Amino acid sequence: MSTRERILDAAAEIMRTRGVASTTTKEIARAAGCSEALLYKHFRDKEELLTYVLKERMPAFNGIRHPGEATVEENLVAITHGALRFYTRSFPMMASMAAQPKLMAATRDSMRKYQAGPHVAVDWLATYLAGEQQIGRVSPDADIPVMAALLMGACFQQGFLHYVREGVDGEEIPKSLAESLVHGLLPVLAPAG
Repeated sequence: MSTRERILDAAAEIMRTRGVASTTTKEIARAAGCSEALLYKHFRDKEELLTYVLKERMPAFNGIRHPGEATVEENLVAITHGALRFYTRSFPMMASMAAQPKLMAATRDSMRKYQAGPHVAVDWLATYLAGEQQIGRVSPDADIPVMAALLMGACFQQGFLHYVREGVDGEEIPKSLAESLVHGLLPVLAPAG
């Protein structure tokens, strides 16, 4: 395993269990079995490291497909299930950031710097749905930005509730929850006829 991979694994585990605010690069380097200087050869700062942990060590937003592949329902269920898993697993990291105003301000700056943040998932989903709308698999009357925001917002909220009930290491979030969220939107998204 490469040094970069060991650093990401260590950072993900420490940030998930202790929160971002309580995690230091020194602690991550120690857990990864490297020096702090070597950590900085792979990542510019703790914020960039966090960005890569969220991208590479949290559950992926599965089902990322192109318009026209599979069915809209299958794609949305896969995307939704991935989002639910991501939000459940990343909530401890996000909560520790939000609880400290200075850290949250630094995180906002970092998200702008690295073009990351919660809006990325909503924007990507809106782009996907717009593509399906262009080829006629989503109703031309569907308000795509609103549908994307509603679905990702529901994923965030349900991921939070699952985290509260089960914790990060509790029972895996069921695919049936993703299916029920998507089924609530399908009547609005379905083209007429």
